[in-house]
Parts: sequence; structure tokens; C-alpha cells
Amino acid sequence: MKKILVPTDFSKSSEYASKLASKIASKANSEVHLLHMVELPTGIVDMGAGTNFSIPESMLYIRKVRDRLLDYKKDFFPKIKNVKHAIRFQSPFEGIRDYSKKNSTDLIIMGSKGHTNLEEILIGSNTEKVVRNSEIPVIVTKKNNDSFTPKDIVFASSFKPKKNKAFERFLDFSNNFDCTIHLLKINTPQKFENSQDTNERIKKITDTYGLENYTINIYNDSSVEKGILHFANKINADIIALATHGRSGLSHIFNGSITKSLSKSAMRPMLTFKV
Repeated sequence: MKKILVPTDFSKSSEYASKLASKIASKANSEVHLLHMVELPTGIVDMGAGTNFSIPESMLYIRKVRDRLLDYKKDFFPKIKNVKHAIRFQSPFEGIRDYSKKNSTDLIIMGSKGHTNLEEILIGSNTEKVVRNSEIPVIVTKKNNDSFTPKDIVFASSFKPKKNKAFERFLDFSNNFDCTIHLLKINTPQKFENSQDTNERIKKITDTYGLENYTINIYNDSSVEKGILHFANKINADIIALATHGRSGLSHIFNGSITKSLSKSAMRPMLTFKV
């Protein structure tokens, strides 16, 4: 992970993402890119091609944003040597997408703004759009991560060959930490597989990639989403990682039908890989 992108709008959820990014960048010796999208008040400046910021009000506005970003770097990334910042005049989703491609970032870390632990915190949000469409791994966090030192990381998957690329990218992340990887396959009444077949398939993967500190777990539940959250809660996981096909992001994992007993799991950082 050479480059970590952290979009920020200076909100509390962005601060949570920044604290997490600082912890991860410190362990991985990563370069951090802070990105802020500005939506200028209507009429202040013409954003057409060749525009110069000649209007005093617009210049002052941009200067204030820049100064705030500089302060933000000092407040949240004091121990990171290489922190860059950028201001873009795009919608948040488009700005994140374009910047990450242009700068070849390896990981995006974003905050999420849910009003309650079990609300559908990703539906319709810029975060959900990034998770659903990004070719780059994305971490979504919704709480303060001052003491983030991951010891137990869950990787939930079907462990079929088409998911191997996502697993390789997951290892690129997890190898930065002294942690136990909990490989998790959820069985549901609709999609059930005997334990022997699952174990054999997962064992091929652990042998292929030379994993050492790991556990293999087959967990039965009424749905994949509930199974992941129940298991993460059971082992007190520090982060949940999984692959997404990009059709609906992770919004269904946080929907209001999940019981309150899962709220602790729902607050864990979620690391996603598009397959």
C-alpha cells in the first residue's frame, strides 16, 4: 500500500476516517493523499475551460479551504512524513473516482454518516457509490479508531477461484499487521455446502499463499450478512473484509432489519474489494 486516499469534508465521520488512515499509513509506511471537493456557491466563479480565479470572493474561499486542509494535516497526520493534499471542483463521487485513477492510489478510506448504528448508512450516499464502483479497495468506518491495532481480521468469502484476486489484495493489506486472519464461509439454508468441501477449497488457498496465522471457519446463519456480523461479534474482530460484486455495495449489511445485538459488529471498519 504505497498510496492511501482519504476524502474529507471536515465532518466528524471524515475525522474518523483520517484517524484510521493515519494508523494504517504509519504501519504500512504509506503516502497519504487528502482530497477535498469544493462546490462553489453559485455565481461566484465561472468553472469553464481556461477560467482564472479573478474574483476576490472566490480567491478568499479557496484560500480558506486550503488553509483548513493544511491545519487538518497537522492535526490528524502529525507522524506521517508524506501527506499531500488536493482540492477538486467535482461531485464527491466523481472527484474520488478520477483522483484515485490519476494518482494510482492503492486504498481509499472513507467515513460514513449514519444516524443510528443499524440505519442503512450506505444507501444513496457517496460512500456507497464509491464502494460499489471503485476498482480500488475501500475501507468504510463509522466510529473513532484512535486505538486501531488490528489483531483479528475477518475475510468473508465463498473462496471460489474468481475471488482469488480480491484475496491477494486483502493479503497486501493484512500483511502490514501482526494479526490472525479468520477465513469465513457462511452457510445459509438457501446456499448450503458441506464442511468437507468448504475446508478443502479454503485449504488449497492457504497452501497456495503460504498462510500461517489463520483460522478456517464455517458459520451457519439465516443470511450471509447476519452470519458475517454474528461471527465478527463473536470473535470481537477489528475489521471485516469481503468482496463485493458492485451491484449494491454493502448497504444491505447495515439495513434496519438486523437486530440491535449486531450493532457492535455493524460499527466495525469494513474493507471491500470489487470482483
